[in-house]
Amino acid sequence: MWAHKSWQGRVSVHPLPAQERLRYYAAWCDAVEGNTTFYATPTRETVASWTQQTGPDFRFVLKLPKPITHERRLTDVDEPLRVFLDAIEPLGPRAHALWIQLPGSFAPADVPVLARFLRRLPSNHRYAVEVRHPAFFDDPRSASLLEGVLNGAGAEWIPFDTTAFFRTPPTSDAERDAWTKKPRMPLRSLALTDRPIVRYLGRDAHEQTIEGWQHWVDVIAGWLREGRSPTMFVHTPDNADAPMLARRFHHEVRARVPELEALPEPLPVEPLTLF
Repeated sequence: MWAHKSWQGRVSVHPLPAQERLRYYAAWCDAVEGNTTFYATPTRETVASWTQQTGPDFRFVLKLPKPITHERRLTDVDEPLRVFLDAIEPLGPRAHALWIQLPGSFAPADVPVLARFLRRLPSNHRYAVEVRHPAFFDDPRSASLLEGVLNGAGAEWIPFDTTAFFRTPPTSDAERDAWTKKPRMPLRSLALTDRPIVRYLGRDAHEQTIEGWQHWVDVIAGWLREGRSPTMFVHTPDNADAPMLARRFHHEVRARVPELEALPEPLPVEPLTLF
């Protein structure tokens, strides 16, 4: 996401044409979750405009369309997959990973389906899988089964850390809405590849969000020292301050790993500051 309404006038100038908002976002953060691709495959022309608004090192983590992962559950998906891969081709190496988010009903018994799907994917992309069935986190044999399949395909396991969010009851409308929609995911912080990806959900209160990510500051600093190249996405229930918080997180990691490259300087929009 890069066109969040509450970011207008803060992350980007306002008013601003929709086709220019990614350029402003890319001056705040150097990676983005492509969540809209879950609901509709964009045109090649739209994707080409994304490349024009971002530098060559910008990272897109693009979610596979819903018909592939949730409706057909990775079976008989050659045509929608072909259309999707053709559409995102203009991104080239900016397509950092293709994000295979599976429904909560996708259980350990379905892992062979995932294995067959991964074997058929083209090798010119990297892949990252997000699972939500509790057995993958509670049952060591199920976790090991999934890890074996992912390792065999060179794919990553994306953790979605909601532990800080669910630590205390919600206190706002945005938190109450997220409370009913977000999965209660156990904490997992094991990287399988040299490009781990983490999704983290904090709270409305900045201090709670920052306290909750301290574990990830340690983990990601460690991954960087090991030579890995992690990508971290910071969310809050309304995401109003997510770009600012993401930069704060990067600053905390960089204090541990000074050789980490700085984020770009935001384009001038006279943004509000948090810290």
